[in-house]
Amino acid sequence: MYVTIVYASVKTDKTEAFKEATRMNHEQSIREPGNMRFDILQSADDPTRFVLYEAYKTRKDAAAHKETAHYLTWRDTVADWMAEPRKGVIYGGLYPTGDD
Repeated sequence: MYVTIVYASVKTDKTEAFKEATRMNHEQSIREPGNMRFDILQSADDPTRFVLYEAYKTRKDAAAHKETAHYLTWRDTVADWMAEPRKGVIYGGLYPTGDD
């Protein structure tokens, strides 16, 4: 499993718009071949902070996500809404193994 955890800090006045744009990206992303999870989390302490947990079967599947129309639309839409640059951290998924 190939996992990217994306940390996003959004301008206060763009929080609701970010949530909606991200929901739309999520709804298409979970339909992609190779997608295992695509979770969107909002901080309980700071509503302008988000975590996107993106799990794909392979690195190739994750790379294909970055070429989809819905991802490109999301990326371009939210770019100016960031309070600081997004940060993606790559992980290799250990468990579940896919056989679980």
